[in-house]
Amino acid sequence: MKKGLKRFGLGLLTAGVALTLVACGGSKDKKEASKEDSNTLTVSVDKGYIKYLEKIKGDFEKENKVKVKLVEKDMFDQLDALSLDGPAGKAPDVMMSAYDRLGPLGQQGHLSEVKLTDTSIYDDRDKRQVTVDGKQYGAPAIIETLILYYNKDLIDKAPETFADLEAISKDDKFAFADEKGKNVGFLAKWTDFYSTYGLLSGYGGYVFGKEGTDPKDVGLNNKGSIEGITYATEWFKDVWPKGMMDIKKSQEFIDNQFLGGKTAAIINGPWAAAGYKDGGVNFGTAKIPTLNNGKKYEAFGGGKAWVISNYTKDKDMAQKLIDYLTNEANQKVLYEMTNEVPANGKAKEFASKGDDDLTKAVIEQYESAVPMPNIPEMAEVWTGGENLMFDAASGKQTPKEAADNAVKIIDENIAQKYGKN
Repeated sequence: MKKGLKRFGLGLLTAGVALTLVACGGSKDKKEASKEDSNTLTVSVDKGYIKYLEKIKGDFEKENKVKVKLVEKDMFDQLDALSLDGPAGKAPDVMMSAYDRLGPLGQQGHLSEVKLTDTSIYDDRDKRQVTVDGKQYGAPAIIETLILYYNKDLIDKAPETFADLEAISKDDKFAFADEKGKNVGFLAKWTDFYSTYGLLSGYGGYVFGKEGTDPKDVGLNNKGSIEGITYATEWFKDVWPKGMMDIKKSQEFIDNQFLGGKTAAIINGPWAAAGYKDGGVNFGTAKIPTLNNGKKYEAFGGGKAWVISNYTKDKDMAQKLIDYLTNEANQKVLYEMTNEVPANGKAKEFASKGDDDLTKAVIEQYESAVPMPNIPEMAEVWTGGENLMFDAASGKQTPKEAADNAVKIIDENIAQKYGKN
């Protein structure tokens, strides 16, 4: 329009006619923009999914006579912006969400309910991930959980039990040179609640009762949880170097030891694989070893879902799009292009039959994973559990005192913010 005004200013038309044409043009532009908006679905995703969506969106556009517009934006930034962007008419129609963000956003009215058109493609764990108070706020797309990494140049096979890991930690070739009597054969970021939860859960602890839905029942200081905390403190006190106690830098310490060929086995998520590969580590992956009580390490099960903004003007078309994105064929393409494990059961089976150990480890570990509670009160667990392991491992408190104190903080914060205790 600015270029047009400059032309008109050359005396070819009178000012009155120019203004009339500008006004008509503006009205026409608005109508065309409105028409375009009604035939466009905006999808916001992280950079890593742009090529995937560009590859598959064409057929959907043709079949539904709609344009799928892609916006590249960090997932968490997009979710955080939804409460303001939605009412302002700036929110995308469809986006990805981590499973644990569905509850707060759904209950606050920012996400639309969705329908899992074909429930047979998901197991009960997948359905729990996207269900809050009986309502489904997303279609499962990707599954994630912690796994075991091991250095093939240092050990012949993946440890199968924690007794195996204890044996490795007594091997002098993994002795930590800077601290006498300390060993880095096996490392895990147990000062972090997310990483340590699989240990506590495997011994009988839990976040909330009723499969993660009852914030009145916090089970992080029950007998089993305290037993798990006690076991972890033995690693901190008797085996690991002081660097493992640094809440902020312990992951950096672990990565440096693993990348440097000093550590035989570690616990981390599938997202770390690319960094280890780039670092030249000849690593293998497997499920996390069986605990000393004979139980499985029950790490949090997480991942991502396709969700619909409650502010979209075309929920039916948005629903069609997430059905399309989660069908078997497109979930296979997702796996082939990103190496992230699809939630669709048939696509997941397809992925498991390949020769990728990382995929197999995630799928096998996910079978014993505990869906992370997706109710809003989960935010208080991260706060209350932040120093849980540090307080016990440092000797500042006994395992029971550390657990009781963490649960007290969680209960008090929930009562204050939600009034449910």
